[in-house]
Amino acid sequence: MISKRIKNMTPSATLEQSAKISDLKKQGIQVIGFNVGEPDYNTPMNIIKKAEEAYHLGLTRYTPAAGMIELREEICRKFKRDYGLDYTPKDVVVSSGAKQSLTNAFMAIIDPGDEVIVPTPCWVSYVEMIKLADGIPIMVALEEKDGFRLDVDKIKKSVTVKTKAIIINSPNNPTGAVYSKNDLVQLGQLAVDHDFYIISDEIYEKLLYDAEENVCIAALSSEIKEKTITINGVSKSYAMTGWRIGYAVGPTEIIKAMTDYQGNTTTSPNTPAQYASIEALANSEASVEIMRQEFDKRRQYIISRINEMKNIHCSTPKGAFYVMPNVSHFYGKQYNGFTVNNSLDMANYLLEEAKIAVVTGAAFEAPDNIRISYSNSMDNIIEGMNRMEEALSKLQ
Repeated sequence: MISKRIKNMTPSATLEQSAKISDLKKQGIQVIGFNVGEPDYNTPMNIIKKAEEAYHLGLTRYTPAAGMIELREEICRKFKRDYGLDYTPKDVVVSSGAKQSLTNAFMAIIDPGDEVIVPTPCWVSYVEMIKLADGIPIMVALEEKDGFRLDVDKIKKSVTVKTKAIIINSPNNPTGAVYSKNDLVQLGQLAVDHDFYIISDEIYEKLLYDAEENVCIAALSSEIKEKTITINGVSKSYAMTGWRIGYAVGPTEIIKAMTDYQGNTTTSPNTPAQYASIEALANSEASVEIMRQEFDKRRQYIISRINEMKNIHCSTPKGAFYVMPNVSHFYGKQYNGFTVNNSLDMANYLLEEAKIAVVTGAAFEAPDNIRISYSNSMDNIIEGMNRMEEALSKLQ
């Protein structure tokens, strides 16, 4: 018998769609993938060389459950350098990807029946992680007309005596929204006043546009810092998704609890990848900037193309590498026997008719939208937008 917690879990929509795309490609059909949330760049060579060096140095054995001390020290230096924050290695745990860091955090702080506020649209796994930890996700919808800004007044109305945490993500997946310092100050004070944690997912912190700056909420005050668990990793900014290195930084007692949990599940992550991640954090900003500038060019192009199409619009993302166009005008319309009634239908229609892969907004709690990732070549983006415009024009 399968456990109730697994039966109650919704499978990842992005992973399910990847399987469909794989089947089409096996049939020789060219599909342009706007569905996958990872950079299309290879890992910078200086980082790769450090991984090779690790093997030759014999760094192929277990590290402490929290990760190698040298990497945790480098993470502390990163927070001091970027945000003026003082942490010690006891305040850091390195995990097998930021996804595990998030899971560790929920498992460490949530008791059955605790509530976790989730501003939406949100990344697909947050809700399932909370449910797997026996928590109750409380969704708070942010407004598209406001660029999906963090509405603290709306969030405040969802705070109860059962509120244990809020999970935020800025720059945001799927919307690309970047939360303002003013809104984060208000949220931080709300957490202090009502004694709940802020789990701040900052995995896209380096991918910012239009002169935006990432505001690390833990840096806003010492009181807010004590209520904040910051989640980050090397996957997005350093094109290291497959290396599986994420980390969490926060109050010592919370990090210890997360480490204890990790010690009884996966223990430490890949050792050579940890060693290479020191190089990523210390010496790879030039590579990040090259990638960021290219993403910005793609972002500007894709926004202009979408907003030039009829009956579709999208807000301007300020970070990450996603756009979230609203396609609700097409609901109820059809072409060649295919009726589009919702965002999942739209994703399936575009896959069948245009051979482009986008993700249903419903997976992100955004039923009027689809998510498009522009972590693809400019040639593919141009061709994909041409295909999308033609397919949408057929819906009557």
